[in-house]
Amino acid sequence: MAQPAPAPLLFPADAQHGAGVALAGRRLHFSGIGGSGMSGLARMAGKRGARVTGSDKGGGPSVEALRAEGFSVSGEQTETSVPWGTEVLVISAAIKNDHPEVVEARRRGLEVVKYAQVLGALMRGRVGVAVAGTHGKSTTTSILAHILISAGLDPSFIVGANCPQIGGGARTSSKAGTEGEVLVAEACEFDRSFHNFNPTHAVILNVEADHLDVYSGIEEIVESFAFFARKLPQDPRLGTLLIHHESPHRFKITAGLDCRVETIGFASQADWQVEILPEGQVRLRHLGEVVCPFHSPMPGDHFAYNASCAAVLANRCGAGWEAIAAAIGTFAGLDRRMQRLGSMKIDRPGTGGQALVIDDYGHHPTEIDTTLRALRQFYRPKRLVCVFQPHQHSRTRFLMEEFATAFSAANVVMVPEIFFSRDSEQERRAVTAGDLVARLRKCGVTAWHVSPLGAIVEQLRETARDGDLIVTMGAGDVWTVSHELVKPAAV
Repeated sequence: MAQPAPAPLLFPADAQHGAGVALAGRRLHFSGIGGSGMSGLARMAGKRGARVTGSDKGGGPSVEALRAEGFSVSGEQTETSVPWGTEVLVISAAIKNDHPEVVEARRRGLEVVKYAQVLGALMRGRVGVAVAGTHGKSTTTSILAHILISAGLDPSFIVGANCPQIGGGARTSSKAGTEGEVLVAEACEFDRSFHNFNPTHAVILNVEADHLDVYSGIEEIVESFAFFARKLPQDPRLGTLLIHHESPHRFKITAGLDCRVETIGFASQADWQVEILPEGQVRLRHLGEVVCPFHSPMPGDHFAYNASCAAVLANRCGAGWEAIAAAIGTFAGLDRRMQRLGSMKIDRPGTGGQALVIDDYGHHPTEIDTTLRALRQFYRPKRLVCVFQPHQHSRTRFLMEEFATAFSAANVVMVPEIFFSRDSEQERRAVTAGDLVARLRKCGVTAWHVSPLGAIVEQLRETARDGDLIVTMGAGDVWTVSHELVKPAAV
């Protein structure tokens, strides 16, 4: 007897543009549903009529919020945690092929797709807006979403961070599933995830060496961004690409594109010029003409640049310049991006005062250097104390020399153990936090290796001075240090 033909894939990897995917009544299970992107995507799928379940070992506020909203989320991830009747298993880029839920799904013949494939499929038939780049994706996406909401354009969006002002990290508009829907999302280059997207408009904020556990070097990274750019509609009436003017790689990325390509940057030769003025004032020029003067509510030229990129994209989605300028001026920031948490009271015998405490996600040398300089210029502290938790042993090893020169704006750098993520045990043994501290000291930086994180909290309580600015930086759990520092002292 002939075998029945397999069911057509709900999320074919090679589909581009065209009609959007129909999710009503389909059963999707999200493995690692507690992540910021995965939880947002699960909500979006649910709003489109899918029957969504999930699993996550980590738990935490995101999982509890999903459960409170009626989602069934298992705290186990085994062969039995994938509900019977599931049609599609959705996994993040970090989930490996030997994961128990993946093994079981393949045994049952289920469709196994990555987060980016689902998000890319949802862009088909919509006005998809993709924010790509080595740095600044979450900030730019959050600003863009805030502008579009403020302008009454009712976007759907997914951000890889929490932005309380826009309702968290995800939102589904009342136009969900229609051709008028604007869907905004970060487009991450890790694992070449953004190759699954089908955007109408895109921005490439910057391109640098990162994720060297996935890419062999900068040439391969540039080619990956070029492939992403070719995902845009290759018709200047439909597809648009905004790209960093000062990037040394932009010509390789844009070569052969038939979509509309414009540049943005600080140089006067850019199609869109970001002009920095005193007192946080910014002028965005297009072909020399001022189109959007606005007040930058956050420190740093990099924030003004990100906000300007968001402004151009918002205008392409239909927002007017006055509404854009007003919205940028009211943007309140997002978690872990130069987030001002409060002050730590210093009340040791013989001394007193306060130290300002800030938390930041920066984990790449360029992000660290840019953020530290912005904090020093804006707050002008007596001392700038940075607690930096390296993220990934491979990143630390490959970018050691760049890290060594990224902390010049800090007076003191405290380095805990490297946060272990995705790397092999061999990579873990190849470099240590002590290696980074030694290299920093050779560059004249006052650096200490202190571990565990609780010991850093105690040392800061003993050594912080009045007028210090303490910033925790990294993509791991170093944020717990800053949050502990601002807690009221136990009575």
